[in-house]
Amino acid sequence: MKPTPILAVSLGVVVVLFNGACVKNTECKATVHCVDSTGAPLKNTNVLLYAPVSGGSTGDVKTSGITDEKGDVRFTFKLPAIFDVKATAPSNSNTLTGTGLIRLEEGKGSEKTITLK
Repeated sequence: MKPTPILAVSLGVVVVLFNGACVKNTECKATVHCVDSTGAPLKNTNVLLYAPVSGGSTGDVKTSGITDEKGDVRFTFKLPAIFDVKATAPSNSNTLTGTGLIRLEEGKGSEKTITLK
């Protein structure tokens, strides 16, 4: 039995559709780990990720979260970015703070440890 042109075209279409269905993963995942000066994890720490703008404002692109029992908070973004990180935790005598910078790359995960003092 000879292959018909319709069968050949149909196979070609199927190959193109399946190759085009492969979508590139562009998600950027960030994990911020908050610790105190002794290296112990800090739970319930408020973590702010933001892109600063001139004038000292945090800008329009920002998000925040609270650390879990292990001192970790996770974020997912659609596109790569560089964010400033500010972490704040209440303490018995005062408020602990820490800052840093995290770079998010396309399709990858990034981790940053912030030491609060």
